[in-house]
Amino acid sequence: MSDQVKYANKLHGARILIIGGSSGIGYGLAEACLEFGATVIISSSNPTRINSAISALQSAYPSASTRITGHACNLADAQTLDANIVSLFAAATASGSEKLDHVVFTAGDALAIKPLAEITLEYIQQAGMVRFNAPLLVAREAALALHKSSRSSYTITTGAVSQKPMPGWAVVGAYAGGHHTIARGLALDMRPVRVNTVSPGAVDTALWTMGEAEKKAMFESYEKRLATGKVGRVEDVVESFLGALRDENCTGSVISTNGGALIM
Repeated sequence: MSDQVKYANKLHGARILIIGGSSGIGYGLAEACLEFGATVIISSSNPTRINSAISALQSAYPSASTRITGHACNLADAQTLDANIVSLFAAATASGSEKLDHVVFTAGDALAIKPLAEITLEYIQQAGMVRFNAPLLVAREAALALHKSSRSSYTITTGAVSQKPMPGWAVVGAYAGGHHTIARGLALDMRPVRVNTVSPGAVDTALWTMGEAEKKAMFESYEKRLATGKVGRVEDVVESFLGALRDENCTGSVISTNGGALIM
């Protein structure tokens, strides 16, 4: 007699679109979803990165090689943003014939950190293109593409700066704080589909583009202000995203994974 399988198969057979899935947290989530038996569609602005990520995933999970696809989608250009997102969902759903079970937004561009004296209207608008405007337009398409069920979900990535401000981060923090309201509002607009936001603190990903020495010094500075004493790892933070996907009782919520940054 075999054991019951009550928890491990919640994502088995699911179709999951991960926008920003070619690197960092999105790539880690793609790994996890494949391990749980899902079909994964990753998206990135860079076709080369998509192809590299697909190759790496197929190498790591050869038995799942047919469950991995990817599509390019540039989210940084205001003139093409709307059309690009429509095209992405058309590709991910075979023009609407194949519904999705989950959509996850982990995409991000270079962090727009500037002193207050240097900000301009153009800078403010561009800072929100990928991180704020895009998730809202994605929601519009996700509402059509997802199965209408509490098993389905849309998850947006925000950041701990939305709850604990830092100097120079006012613009980034404003958009991050807006994600909290987006999740609650969309949870009503898209119900019964669940909508949540995951709020990581500092995580060791390729998003940090400075040299290794500078990055090491910055992480050491962060770690002094974390209850865990260490900057987050992708494989740990991904667990919070998996919870958002798997918990059918979770919607309109902010899920924090920040090493205790908010209590220090």
